Amino acid sequence: MLKLPEYIVVEGPIGVAKTTLARRLANHYGSDLILEGADENPLLPKFYENPKGAVLAAQLFFLFQRIEQIKSLSQGDMFNPVRVADFLLGKDRLFAELTLTDDELKLYDQVYSGVAVDAPAPDLVIYLQAPVEILLQRIKKRGIEHEQGIDADYLKRLGEAYIQFFYQYKNAPLLIVKEALIKSG
Repeated sequence: MLKLPEYIVVEGPIGVAKTTLARRLANHYGSDLILEGADENPLLPKFYENPKGAVLAAQLFFLFQRIEQIKSLSQGDMFNPVRVADFLLGKDRLFAELTLTDDELKLYDQVYSGVAVDAPAPDLVIYLQAPVEILLQRIKKRGIEHEQGIDADYLKRLGEAYIQFFYQYKNAPLLIVKEALIKSG
């Protein structure tokens, strides 16, 4: 009998439909769903408005939020063994590298190592990819005001960073879904 994965992570750039697929998987398995919670980050709109002024604070908010979510994952639920998340803690630094100055990145790394949590390795990571044009369309369609200023160059750099990250990723089985055409919503 095939054993169900206990921890599935869906990853990819903004607008690729991570949350949509994660919700569908959680619904299919009747499992816990752990969402990134970008809408809970009060600093994110400020970051998109003025990246240089709010980037470190927004990044640290996400780091602490994700660490708390990972801690709750470790506590487990013996009656609901499958968990699905739309983020991977290990990729958190990817955004930090793209947006922080060298000095901010050093500080971020110091904070990260000081609060490091022993995150469980997923049983499966599903990495979704889509062309920048599709990502931009989805971002526009979902209509989150502070995301409307995201430009193609940023998404291209983000996509390249994800490719590099997952090229070196060895912590779990990886399923790459190119040109993810999952309908959001």
